[in-house]
Amino acid sequence: MRGVWLLLGALALALGAVGTFLPLLPTVPFLLLSAFAFSRSSERLHHWLLAHPVLGPPISDWRDRGAIGRRAKWLASGSIAAAFLISVALGLTPWVLGVQGLVLLAVSVFIWTRPHA
Repeated sequence: MRGVWLLLGALALALGAVGTFLPLLPTVPFLLLSAFAFSRSSERLHHWLLAHPVLGPPISDWRDRGAIGRRAKWLASGSIAAAFLISVALGLTPWVLGVQGLVLLAVSVFIWTRPHA
């Protein structure tokens, strides 16, 4: 089972790293998943991730205070708006846009009600 956790941690870390460059791919949720998986598979990788100067602070902010950085909130909001505008441009049916809009609104409320890091 340790190998599965290690593989999951590496995959989540890779997706989180890609998410730092692609605005529609979230970074912090993948980093949190990676930290969780590494905590069950490799103490060395878990400590490395938490101590990393770029990747570690968002994990620590979330773990310690449930906080999301102001810049991350703005980037997430921009990504949410872009995703919805793409759906509108693609001409999705109104009920799909309505469901997507409600889900994205709920995600936005969650993000903006978290404390600032």
